[in-house]
Amino acid sequence: MMSLDAISHLIRNRRSIYTEMYDEKPIPTEIIETILENATWAPTHKKTEPWRFLVYHSEEARKSLSELLLKNYLAVSVGEDYSLVKEKKVKSRPLQAGVAIVLILQKHPESGLPEWEEIAALACGVQNMYLTATAAGLGSYWSTPNLITDERAFFNLEENESCLGVFYAGYMKADLEFGSSRKSISEKAEWL
Repeated sequence: MMSLDAISHLIRNRRSIYTEMYDEKPIPTEIIETILENATWAPTHKKTEPWRFLVYHSEEARKSLSELLLKNYLAVSVGEDYSLVKEKKVKSRPLQAGVAIVLILQKHPESGLPEWEEIAALACGVQNMYLTATAAGLGSYWSTPNLITDERAFFNLEENESCLGVFYAGYMKADLEFGSSRKSISEKAEWL
């Protein structure tokens, strides 16, 4: 059994680590499979398991995702909305990551569940992905740009599906340090 201290340490040291902080080291398939398997153990009302994952692991696959994001960025960014810096950032993210996992929400109208419960289940799955990536020594983050969440044809989405973003992960460059803090629980909890 994992100790309370160990799980608390893992949760409190999880960070969103962006792709520009990743190195070039490839992620073994077994680690990616564990990340995905752990995602499926998230709580899910009526056990609908409202998720599907599109895994862009190979360089060729990540390049196709990069090209999609770039195409979509150039289509919506004209005039003052365009930035060369943003163009490079949008294009480079999938290429810098060891894996890019597109998060697909599968809604189950027949279940009678409100959509927010299905979204919450997928979000819990993503938290499991974050924690697993952290435990494996990876940096990761969940990106939700309209450049991808509005995309239906590229991902061949069914009527009951929608894209809720992409989860990037990769090994971090050496000597990176991260800190964070949270407000005291005494400011957020009322004991009755």
